Amino acid sequence: MSDAPHEPAPHADAADAPDPARSFGGVVDAYERARPGYPVDAVRWLTGDEPLTILELGAGTGKLTQALVDLGHDVHATDPDPAMLDRLARSVSVTRLSQTSAEEIPAADATYDLVIAAQAYHWFDKEKALPEIARVLKRGGQLALVWNVRDERIPWVKRLGRLIGRQDVTGSGPDQALEDSPYFGPVEEATFKHWQVVDRVSIQDLVLSRSNVAVLPAAERDALVAEVVAFYDDFGRGMDGMQLPYLTRCYRAVVGIRPRTAKPEPELTQPLTGPAAEHDEGYDERDATAERSAVEDTGSHAATQIPGITEPPTDDDSGMLLIDFR
Repeated sequence: MSDAPHEPAPHADAADAPDPARSFGGVVDAYERARPGYPVDAVRWLTGDEPLTILELGAGTGKLTQALVDLGHDVHATDPDPAMLDRLARSVSVTRLSQTSAEEIPAADATYDLVIAAQAYHWFDKEKALPEIARVLKRGGQLALVWNVRDERIPWVKRLGRLIGRQDVTGSGPDQALEDSPYFGPVEEATFKHWQVVDRVSIQDLVLSRSNVAVLPAAERDALVAEVVAFYDDFGRGMDGMQLPYLTRCYRAVVGIRPRTAKPEPELTQPLTGPAAEHDEGYDERDATAERSAVEDTGSHAATQIPGITEPPTDDDSGMLLIDFR
Protein backbone atom coordinates (compact mmCIF):
# COMPACT_ATOMS: atom_id res chain seq x y z
CA MET A 1 0.00 0.00 0.00
CA SER A 2 1.13 3.41 -0.76
CA ASP A 3 2.49 5.28 2.24
CA ALA A 4 1.17 8.46 0.75
CA PRO A 5 -2.23 8.95 -0.78
CA HIS A 6 -2.14 12.63 0.14
CA GLU A 7 -0.11 15.21 1.95
CA PRO A 8 -1.45 18.63 2.93
CA ALA A 9 -0.01 21.56 1.02
CA PRO A 10 3.59 22.32 2.09
CA HIS A 11 4.55 25.55 3.80
CA ALA A 12 5.68 28.33 1.50
CA ASP A 13 9.31 28.01 2.57
CA ALA A 14 9.27 24.33 1.55
CA ALA A 15 7.78 24.90 -1.90
CA ASP A 16 10.91 23.76 -3.71
CA ALA A 17 11.54 20.71 -1.50
CA PRO A 18 10.77 17.23 -2.81
CA ASP A 19 7.37 15.95 -1.68
CA PRO A 20 7.71 12.58 0.10
CA ALA A 21 3.98 12.00 -0.28
CA ARG A 22 4.33 11.92 -4.07
CA SER A 23 7.62 10.06 -4.25
CA PHE A 24 6.49 6.45 -4.62
CA GLY A 25 5.79 6.35 -8.35
CA GLY A 26 9.52 6.44 -9.08
CA VAL A 27 10.25 3.46 -6.82
CA VAL A 28 7.15 1.40 -7.57
CA ASP A 29 9.00 -1.81 -8.45
CA ALA A 30 11.17 -1.66 -5.33
CA TYR A 31 8.03 -1.00 -3.29
CA GLU A 32 6.26 -4.04 -4.71
CA ARG A 33 9.27 -6.34 -4.21
CA ALA A 34 10.22 -5.23 -0.71
CA ARG A 35 7.18 -4.19 1.29
CA PRO A 36 5.54 -6.85 3.48
CA GLY A 37 1.97 -8.01 3.00
CA TYR A 38 -0.65 -8.27 5.74
CA PRO A 39 -1.47 -11.40 7.77
CA VAL A 40 -4.91 -12.78 6.97
CA ASP A 41 -6.06 -12.83 10.59
CA ALA A 42 -5.43 -9.08 10.75
CA VAL A 43 -7.36 -8.50 7.52
CA ARG A 44 -10.27 -10.57 8.83
CA TRP A 45 -10.34 -8.53 12.03
CA LEU A 46 -10.55 -5.36 9.96
CA THR A 47 -13.30 -6.60 7.63
CA GLY A 48 -15.24 -9.37 9.37
CA ASP A 49 -16.37 -12.64 7.80
CA GLU A 50 -19.11 -11.47 5.41
CA PRO A 51 -18.29 -10.19 1.88
CA LEU A 52 -18.30 -6.38 1.83
CA THR A 53 -18.25 -3.56 -0.68
CA ILE A 54 -14.94 -1.88 0.17
CA LEU A 55 -13.28 1.39 -0.83
CA GLU A 56 -9.51 1.22 -0.41
CA LEU A 57 -7.73 4.57 -0.16
CA GLY A 58 -4.01 4.73 -0.95
CA ALA A 59 -4.01 1.21 -2.35
CA GLY A 60 -0.52 1.59 -3.81
CA THR A 61 0.68 -1.54 -5.58
CA GLY A 62 -2.02 -3.69 -3.98
CA LYS A 63 -0.32 -5.18 -0.92
CA LEU A 64 -3.57 -5.12 1.05
CA THR A 65 -5.85 -5.21 -2.01
CA GLN A 66 -4.89 -8.79 -2.86
CA ALA A 67 -5.75 -10.01 0.64
CA LEU A 68 -9.15 -8.26 0.48
CA VAL A 69 -9.95 -9.81 -2.90
CA ASP A 70 -8.82 -13.25 -1.73
CA LEU A 71 -11.32 -13.02 1.15
CA GLY A 72 -14.15 -12.42 -1.31
CA HIS A 73 -14.69 -8.68 -0.93
CA ASP A 74 -15.78 -6.36 -3.75
CA VAL A 75 -12.95 -3.79 -3.81
CA HIS A 76 -12.79 -0.34 -5.37
CA ALA A 77 -9.07 0.48 -5.22
CA THR A 78 -7.85 4.09 -5.40
CA ASP A 79 -4.54 5.92 -5.24
CA PRO A 80 -3.44 9.40 -6.38
CA ASP A 81 -0.29 8.01 -8.05
CA PRO A 82 -0.90 6.61 -11.57
CA ALA A 83 2.31 4.55 -11.52
CA MET A 84 1.21 2.76 -8.37
CA LEU A 85 -2.25 2.12 -9.82
CA ASP A 86 -0.75 0.76 -13.03
CA ARG A 87 1.32 -1.72 -11.02
CA LEU A 88 -1.74 -2.71 -8.98
CA ALA A 89 -3.83 -3.28 -12.12
CA ARG A 90 -1.20 -5.70 -13.46
CA SER A 91 -1.14 -7.84 -10.33
CA VAL A 92 -4.59 -7.71 -8.70
CA SER A 93 -8.04 -8.17 -10.22
CA VAL A 94 -10.42 -5.51 -8.85
CA THR A 95 -13.83 -4.44 -10.15
CA ARG A 96 -13.09 -0.72 -9.93
CA LEU A 97 -9.96 1.39 -10.07
CA SER A 98 -9.70 5.17 -9.69
CA GLN A 99 -6.94 7.75 -9.44
CA THR A 100 -8.12 9.88 -6.56
CA SER A 101 -7.31 11.04 -3.04
CA ALA A 102 -9.06 10.68 0.30
CA GLU A 103 -10.22 14.27 0.26
CA GLU A 104 -12.52 14.00 -2.76
CA ILE A 105 -13.92 10.52 -3.26
CA PRO A 106 -15.67 9.81 -6.59
CA ALA A 107 -18.69 8.00 -5.20
CA ALA A 108 -22.28 8.73 -4.19
CA ASP A 109 -23.40 8.96 -0.58
CA ALA A 110 -23.74 5.67 1.34
CA THR A 111 -21.95 3.53 -1.24
CA TYR A 112 -19.56 1.36 0.80
CA ASP A 113 -19.72 -1.02 3.74
CA LEU A 114 -16.09 -0.31 4.63
CA VAL A 115 -13.44 2.29 3.83
CA ILE A 116 -9.92 1.01 4.49
CA ALA A 117 -6.42 2.48 4.28
CA ALA A 118 -3.07 0.73 4.79
CA GLN A 119 0.10 2.73 5.50
CA ALA A 120 -1.82 5.78 4.30
CA TYR A 121 -4.01 7.57 6.84
CA HIS A 122 -1.16 9.72 8.20
CA TRP A 123 -0.96 11.51 4.83
CA PHE A 124 -4.64 12.52 4.74
CA ASP A 125 -5.90 16.07 5.24
CA LYS A 126 -8.20 14.98 8.09
CA GLU A 127 -10.39 18.08 8.04
CA LYS A 128 -11.48 17.19 4.49
CA ALA A 129 -11.00 13.42 4.42
CA LEU A 130 -12.94 12.33 7.52
CA PRO A 131 -16.30 13.88 6.53
CA GLU A 132 -15.77 12.64 2.97
CA ILE A 133 -15.13 9.09 4.19
CA ALA A 134 -18.17 9.28 6.46
CA ARG A 135 -20.28 10.50 3.54
CA VAL A 136 -19.59 7.47 1.33
CA LEU A 137 -20.12 4.88 4.11
CA LYS A 138 -23.43 3.08 4.48
CA ARG A 139 -25.32 3.12 7.76
CA GLY A 140 -23.33 1.02 10.22
CA GLY A 141 -20.28 1.08 7.95
CA GLN A 142 -16.74 1.35 9.27
CA LEU A 143 -13.44 3.08 8.68
CA ALA A 144 -10.52 0.63 9.03
CA LEU A 145 -6.85 1.59 9.27
CA VAL A 146 -3.78 -0.64 9.32
CA TRP A 147 -0.01 -0.26 9.52
CA ASN A 148 2.87 -2.73 9.36
CA VAL A 149 5.37 -1.52 11.95
CA ARG A 150 8.81 -3.01 12.56
CA ASP A 151 9.01 -4.46 16.07
CA GLU A 152 11.68 -2.16 17.48
CA ARG A 153 11.43 -3.65 20.94
CA ILE A 154 14.15 -5.91 19.54
CA PRO A 155 17.55 -4.16 19.64
CA TRP A 156 18.87 -5.10 16.18
CA VAL A 157 15.55 -4.04 14.59
CA LYS A 158 15.74 -0.68 16.36
CA ARG A 159 19.27 -0.25 15.02
CA LEU A 160 18.01 -0.92 11.49
CA GLY A 161 15.29 1.69 12.06
CA ARG A 162 17.87 4.29 12.99
CA LEU A 163 19.52 3.69 9.62
CA ILE A 164 16.51 3.74 7.30
CA GLY A 165 14.07 5.99 9.19
CA ARG A 166 11.39 5.42 11.80
CA GLN A 167 8.29 7.08 10.30
CA ASP A 168 6.38 3.80 10.20
CA VAL A 169 7.04 3.32 13.92
CA THR A 170 6.34 6.85 15.18
CA GLY A 171 3.65 7.77 12.63
CA SER A 172 1.34 4.76 12.81
CA GLY A 173 -2.09 4.74 14.36
CA PRO A 174 -5.10 7.07 14.32
CA ASP A 175 -4.62 10.60 15.58
CA GLN A 176 -6.63 12.98 17.72
CA ALA A 177 -8.56 14.13 14.66
CA LEU A 178 -10.23 10.71 14.41
CA GLU A 179 -10.67 10.36 18.17
CA ASP A 180 -12.42 13.77 18.29
CA SER A 181 -14.34 13.42 15.03
CA PRO A 182 -18.13 13.80 15.28
CA TYR A 183 -18.43 11.45 12.30
CA PHE A 184 -17.09 8.28 13.96
CA GLY A 185 -17.60 6.33 17.15
CA PRO A 186 -14.88 5.04 19.50
CA VAL A 187 -11.81 3.49 17.89
CA GLU A 188 -11.16 -0.22 18.50
CA GLU A 189 -7.70 -1.68 18.02
CA ALA A 190 -5.86 -4.98 17.74
CA THR A 191 -2.28 -6.01 16.99
CA PHE A 192 -1.02 -9.05 15.08
CA LYS A 193 2.53 -10.33 14.67
CA HIS A 194 4.27 -11.67 11.58
CA TRP A 195 7.70 -11.99 10.00
CA GLN A 196 9.11 -11.02 6.61
CA VAL A 197 12.12 -12.89 5.24
CA VAL A 198 14.62 -10.32 3.96
CA ASP A 199 17.81 -11.17 2.05
CA ARG A 200 20.79 -9.12 0.89
CA VAL A 201 18.96 -7.97 -2.26
CA SER A 202 15.48 -7.32 -0.87
CA ILE A 203 16.77 -5.27 2.04
CA GLN A 204 18.13 -2.81 -0.52
CA ASP A 205 14.69 -2.55 -2.12
CA LEU A 206 13.21 -2.04 1.34
CA VAL A 207 15.44 1.01 1.80
CA LEU A 208 14.81 2.40 -1.70
CA SER A 209 11.02 2.06 -1.32
CA ARG A 210 10.85 4.53 1.58
CA SER A 211 9.57 8.06 0.98
CA ASN A 212 12.37 9.72 2.97
CA VAL A 213 14.97 7.85 0.91
CA ALA A 214 13.28 8.31 -2.49
CA VAL A 215 13.67 12.11 -2.28
CA LEU A 216 17.40 12.02 -1.42
CA PRO A 217 20.07 12.95 -3.98
CA ALA A 218 21.48 9.88 -5.72
CA ALA A 219 24.83 10.00 -3.91
CA GLU A 220 23.17 10.11 -0.49
CA ARG A 221 20.81 7.28 -1.45
CA ASP A 222 23.72 5.10 -2.58
CA ALA A 223 25.64 5.79 0.63
CA LEU A 224 22.65 4.85 2.77
CA VAL A 225 22.04 1.63 0.83
CA ALA A 226 25.71 0.68 1.29
CA GLU A 227 25.42 1.29 5.03
CA VAL A 228 22.32 -0.91 5.28
CA VAL A 229 24.01 -3.69 3.27
CA ALA A 230 26.93 -3.56 5.71
CA PHE A 231 24.42 -3.86 8.56
CA TYR A 232 22.86 -6.89 6.86
CA ASP A 233 26.26 -8.54 6.38
CA ASP A 234 26.81 -8.16 10.13
CA PHE A 235 23.38 -9.27 11.34
CA GLY A 236 21.94 -11.37 8.52
CA ARG A 237 22.38 -15.04 7.77
CA GLY A 238 23.75 -14.91 4.25
CA MET A 239 21.67 -16.95 1.80
CA ASP A 240 19.10 -17.67 4.53
CA GLY A 241 18.40 -13.95 5.03
CA MET A 242 16.97 -12.50 8.20
CA GLN A 243 13.46 -12.62 9.60
CA LEU A 244 12.34 -9.04 10.08
CA PRO A 245 9.58 -8.93 12.74
CA TYR A 246 6.51 -6.74 12.23
CA LEU A 247 3.55 -5.74 14.34
CA THR A 248 0.42 -5.21 12.24
CA ARG A 249 -1.55 -2.53 14.07
CA CYS A 250 -5.25 -2.46 13.18
CA TYR A 251 -7.95 0.09 14.01
CA ARG A 252 -11.64 0.40 13.17
CA ALA A 253 -14.44 2.85 13.96
CA VAL A 254 -18.15 2.81 13.07
CA VAL A 255 -19.53 5.80 11.18
CA GLY A 256 -21.82 7.91 13.36
CA ILE A 257 -23.11 11.10 11.79
CA ARG A 258 -22.89 10.73 8.03
CA PRO A 259 -22.69 13.98 6.03
CA ARG A 260 -24.72 14.20 2.83
CA THR A 261 -23.84 16.15 -0.26
CA ALA A 262 -26.04 18.04 -2.68
CA LYS A 263 -23.26 18.55 -5.19
CA PRO A 264 -23.15 16.46 -8.39
CA GLU A 265 -20.83 13.48 -8.38
CA PRO A 266 -17.39 14.30 -9.86
CA GLU A 267 -16.59 12.85 -13.24
CA LEU A 268 -14.27 9.86 -13.22
CA THR A 269 -11.51 9.02 -15.63
CA GLN A 270 -12.65 5.42 -15.08
CA PRO A 271 -16.41 5.38 -14.28
CA LEU A 272 -17.69 3.49 -11.28
CA THR A 273 -19.41 0.18 -11.98
CA GLY A 274 -21.05 -2.45 -9.83
CA PRO A 275 -24.04 -2.28 -7.47
CA ALA A 276 -25.90 1.01 -7.24
CA ALA A 277 -25.23 3.06 -4.14
CA GLU A 278 -27.69 2.75 -1.29
CA HIS A 279 -29.24 5.96 0.05
CA ASP A 280 -30.62 5.87 3.59
CA GLU A 281 -33.53 8.18 4.39
CA GLY A 282 -34.73 9.36 7.77
CA TYR A 283 -31.28 9.23 9.36
CA ASP A 284 -31.32 10.98 12.73
CA GLU A 285 -29.22 11.37 15.86
CA ARG A 286 -30.71 8.18 17.35
CA ASP A 287 -29.18 6.27 14.42
CA ALA A 288 -25.83 7.93 15.08
CA THR A 289 -25.96 6.97 18.76
CA ALA A 290 -26.80 3.37 17.91
CA GLU A 291 -24.04 3.14 15.33
CA ARG A 292 -21.42 4.31 17.80
CA SER A 293 -22.01 1.11 19.78
CA ALA A 294 -22.63 -1.20 16.82
CA VAL A 295 -19.15 -2.68 16.36
CA GLU A 296 -18.94 -6.34 17.33
CA ASP A 297 -15.66 -8.10 17.83
CA THR A 298 -15.18 -10.60 15.04
CA GLY A 299 -13.08 -12.81 17.30
CA SER A 300 -9.87 -14.62 16.49
CA HIS A 301 -9.36 -16.57 13.31
CA ALA A 302 -6.88 -19.23 12.32
CA ALA A 303 -4.06 -17.70 10.33
CA THR A 304 -3.76 -18.57 6.65
CA GLN A 305 -0.57 -18.09 4.68
CA ILE A 306 -0.38 -15.06 2.38
CA PRO A 307 2.53 -14.68 -0.08
CA GLY A 308 5.22 -12.47 1.43
CA ILE A 309 4.13 -13.25 5.00
CA THR A 310 6.05 -15.53 7.34
CA GLU A 311 3.82 -16.44 10.27
CA PRO A 312 5.48 -16.66 13.70
CA PRO A 313 6.21 -20.11 15.11
CA THR A 314 3.59 -21.43 17.54
CA ASP A 315 6.06 -21.32 20.42
CA ASP A 316 7.14 -17.78 19.60
CA ASP A 317 8.53 -15.51 22.24
CA SER A 318 9.72 -12.06 21.17
CA GLY A 319 12.48 -12.31 23.74
CA MET A 320 14.14 -14.96 21.60
CA LEU A 321 14.82 -12.30 18.97
CA LEU A 322 16.96 -10.32 21.37
CA ILE A 323 19.80 -12.55 20.20
CA ASP A 324 21.88 -10.94 17.45
CA PHE A 325 21.61 -12.73 14.09
CA ARG A 326 25.33 -13.14 13.55
